Amino acid sequence: MDHTPADALPPSANAAPDIPDFELVREIGRGGFGRVWLARNRATGQLRAVKVIPRFRTGTADPAGREIVSITRLELNLRRQHPNLLGIHHVGQTPDHLFYVMDLADDAGGREGGQTPGYQPATLQHRVAGGPVAAGRCLVCARQLLSGLASLHEAGMVHRDVKPANCLFVDGTLRLADFGLLTEASPQVSRLGTEKYMPPDGRMDARADVYAAGLVIYEMVTGFPIECFPQLGQRADAIAADPTLSALLRLALDACQPDPGERFRDAGEMLAALEKQLCEGSPVFRLRRRAVVGLAGMAIVAAAAAIGYWWMVPPRVHVNFVTYPFDATILLDGRALSGPGGTPLKTPCTVEDLPAWTHHVTFRHPAWPDLDAGPVDFARTRQVVASWEYPPAEPDEEQPLPAPVP
Repeated sequence: MDHTPADALPPSANAAPDIPDFELVREIGRGGFGRVWLARNRATGQLRAVKVIPRFRTGTADPAGREIVSITRLELNLRRQHPNLLGIHHVGQTPDHLFYVMDLADDAGGREGGQTPGYQPATLQHRVAGGPVAAGRCLVCARQLLSGLASLHEAGMVHRDVKPANCLFVDGTLRLADFGLLTEASPQVSRLGTEKYMPPDGRMDARADVYAAGLVIYEMVTGFPIECFPQLGQRADAIAADPTLSALLRLALDACQPDPGERFRDAGEMLAALEKQLCEGSPVFRLRRRAVVGLAGMAIVAAAAAIGYWWMVPPRVHVNFVTYPFDATILLDGRALSGPGGTPLKTPCTVEDLPAWTHHVTFRHPAWPDLDAGPVDFARTRQVVASWEYPPAEPDEEQPLPAPVP
């Protein structure tokens, strides 16, 4: 990865630089080639965030040159400032530095931004570190992220570094930030960005941004780091019970397909799919007699950083199993899955280290006849959801689960 860390900057770059019209109060962030400072306008006293990039070269790397090209692309291609992209108010340079002045994020501690010594920028990374995001807020953040990203894709650009740390909150609104790797959409393979948010194919086009956005939404829904993707663990019950979380999870799973051709084309298409799904309702949680497989048929794969490249033969994968009602035993190819000590595993649960080939899945519940989910290819489907219902429901009619037949 051609991405020099800020810690590797020359000693002269670590001191607070002299920036025209701004007093740099203290450093509040680092990323890639530069540092972000809490800064006060000497004339107005207004607080802003100022990113400063040293003008030096390391081998073939030209950090300031790359940054100015990206910002220039942003200004030339966006006709107006988007409410879900971090606002850039001024770009300037000194003999030693490139700098640009940005909106200041809210305070992560909930205080008035920048006014206290303990100020830290409010980012989505800080928010998900505290656990899963509430369903309503999760939906708002997902819409805002995809809206900002869609504006870049519509202009023919890709971000290449979508992740929670680059999602800032300004006046409570999520804004996508850090445009240092912004470029024109291209099918070429690139390893620039944050490795664990990159798709396994390495093509950093709009579909790569979609892949990363899917992982970000997964983190919000589950509260788990992406190394756990696609596990649900103890969150399976809460997600199953909430149509909004269910819709967001399905969106994330579809965005993270291993084959780029099977992902959403861009963030605009991903956002439209979310709105359509919310309008139609999530079919997974309407009880039907037949099994619903793969979270209403959605095929997913684990993140490359967690399990290796998807084409490895044979990979070992994590698979989620959910039934309604719960507490069903899982049979693969006629044999019950068991945990430590030989205790049968019960739904809902995540089963680790399963071979990624096709298995015949059956669910066995003490109060119901066996429910056949059919053959499921774990190389493509990482969640199996099934339900019992007697008598069958009328089309588009949601009914409570009646008492089981003796």
